[in-house]
Amino acid sequence: MKYHLTIEYCPKCNWMLRAAWMAQEFLSTFDGELEMVSLKPSENAGSFLIFIDKQIVFDRKSYGGFAEPKVLKQLIRDKIAPEKNLGHAEKKIDK
Repeated sequence: MKYHLTIEYCPKCNWMLRAAWMAQEFLSTFDGELEMVSLKPSENAGSFLIFIDKQIVFDRKSYGGFAEPKVLKQLIRDKIAPEKNLGHAEKKIDK
């Protein structure tokens, strides 16, 4: 099964480039697991959310800021490919 990942970002905060950068990271890391990655401008100020098949995996506001890319990759990996080794980003994180 391949997954749809959506990054919803705040265009007023100029976070489109961050969203595009993360999309590139996810497409490279999860080459065989993702069918599609989409960027969605949010109507809510300060929003930066990551969804997998419409389920929230990351919310910047709940997290208290932006997470490092390796943390985001681990969160996504845990949902779509728990057996996948992320190499240098494999260090355990506290959730």
